[in-house]
Amino acid sequence: MSDANDPLACPVDHSAMKEAAPKYTGQSVLITGASQGIGHAIAARFMAEGWRVITCARRDVPAHCRRDPLWTHHFVADLGQPDSLDEFARQANEALGDEPLHALINNAGVSPKTPYKERLGILNGSLEGWHDVFELNFFAPLRLARAMSVKLARGKGTVINITSIAGHYVHPFAGSAYSTSKAGLSGLTREMAAEFAQLGVRVNAVAPGEIATDMISEEYESLIPRIPLDRMGSVADVAGVVFRLCDADFSYVTGNEVFVDGGQRLL
Repeated sequence: MSDANDPLACPVDHSAMKEAAPKYTGQSVLITGASQGIGHAIAARFMAEGWRVITCARRDVPAHCRRDPLWTHHFVADLGQPDSLDEFARQANEALGDEPLHALINNAGVSPKTPYKERLGILNGSLEGWHDVFELNFFAPLRLARAMSVKLARGKGTVINITSIAGHYVHPFAGSAYSTSKAGLSGLTREMAAEFAQLGVRVNAVAPGEIATDMISEEYESLIPRIPLDRMGSVADVAGVVFRLCDADFSYVTGNEVFVDGGQRLL
């Protein structure tokens, strides 16, 4: 769910990717929460496919990850703060110039803990904490999709919202604030798909299950027996699905949510 706290952690072998660097396809993608974990892997996958990548996160990314010329812009922004989000949207639109946007990946999210190291629930934690979770996990994707809608319409693009399996059942470790914010984002995806269709823009969601990142604690290992494929997923598993949903082969797919969970939701 949450990504690693280590700003130097990198889930991607960038050196291997550069050995066969593709030509620029003329397509651009905007990815939030891209400094680490799933978002970082999504950025690497799009670069490997020849897309121009513009990203943001609350921190910078390691210099060695930014050597690919297709990663043209990275902005430090806290999308949980409306003023910061508005400034990032302005910067992203400016960076694109006269070019359209072909994909927006709303990946940034948060699952904070209380001072007692518990996930935010209904009976514990502050309501201010709930507000912060919904501001980033739910309202930021809404605001950013609205702010980038003109560029997306010009590119007949696609929006991918990163939701979670925790939005569909009571997850033992996610916490109520995180789970309900992701359930809300699933609903927003359907509504957004219906509204954005008139712009020629597709909207889908990708719901990861248990994904191995540096932030995963030992307690998550206990969930592996509940996963039919008997393993945790990788950030590359998620990145691959996100990229494919943006591909022209999926041009008639909108309003859907794809689970990347090894079959966990089946049990």
